[in-house]
Amino acid sequence: MTKLFSFLLLLCSLGAAAQTMPAGAVPLGAVPAHDPVMIRQDGTYYLFCTGMGIAVWSSKDRKTWQAEKPVFAAPPAWAVAAIPGFKGHIWAPDISFANGQYSLFYSVSAFGKNTSCIGLATTKTLNPASPDFKWTDHGRVIQSVPGRDMWNAIDPNLARDAAGAPWLAFGSFWNGIKLVKLRPDLLAPAEPEQWRTIAHRPRDPKLNDLLPGDGAIEGPFIFQKGSFYYLFTSFDYCCRGPQSTYKMMVGRAAAITGPYVDQAGVALDQGGGTLVLAGDKNWYGVGHNAVCTFDKADYLVFHGYDAADRGRPKLRIEKLAWDKDGWPTVAAP
Repeated sequence: MTKLFSFLLLLCSLGAAAQTMPAGAVPLGAVPAHDPVMIRQDGTYYLFCTGMGIAVWSSKDRKTWQAEKPVFAAPPAWAVAAIPGFKGHIWAPDISFANGQYSLFYSVSAFGKNTSCIGLATTKTLNPASPDFKWTDHGRVIQSVPGRDMWNAIDPNLARDAAGAPWLAFGSFWNGIKLVKLRPDLLAPAEPEQWRTIAHRPRDPKLNDLLPGDGAIEGPFIFQKGSFYYLFTSFDYCCRGPQSTYKMMVGRAAAITGPYVDQAGVALDQGGGTLVLAGDKNWYGVGHNAVCTFDKADYLVFHGYDAADRGRPKLRIEKLAWDKDGWPTVAAP
């Protein structure tokens, strides 16, 4: 069972977690989260996660969190039309700030298929109390179609090159992680369109392009540090309780377009990847990470399945260090 198919199990887990959460402030170790990404505005941290309408949390100290209203009160009409059976459960948001606005990319998909789209919503502020707070949905930016595309338009991440040009990394299974340059307004790929594969795992050649395959790689996140761009991805399988094998891998490149290589010099588009963090008996299947910098310190933001709480997905934040050769490291969970 692939992640896309086993995601049904996750929905049950997320729903149960939400029903049992106490009202008011929630401690970090109890925040239900999947595919988290975080940003700070005016001293408040905002967390966006997979969920109905996109789940949102806020915190002043990253230790206690308050649930906020979801980004979408109702499923976007364009997504309902594009994805058969779509009911409003939105996957893997990505938040960034540039040119006076916050940009939130998100993905909608049909289970087990690459019938998928990446959309974009923007707002001037993340503070719900501000008169400028309003999410504007711009609809579909990228779409993958079964039988046409050997890639899957989910798990978006916006990154910018040294000149400030926007690039979107995305992908899950099929033939791996893609990268495409966007127009300055972020609403579509730049012309002429060029779709690059920047990370890939071996795929059974006997499988047709309608199946996800066994090349279990997804959740890209590009982070610039010093003279390198670091490409984080998640390998293997989530959502399987104690059998979850999700783990975070990394490679780096001198240019945002790659080639990305791991610590041993193996290219990520040839199956390479250096381990950053894997689960253990206490936390299963840690993965789908973001990297954030606050007050000159870098943090790895990700989800893990809590063995002490029936394997429910929860938010994890760990400080990220860098070894003498410039590779990211983090303490074991």
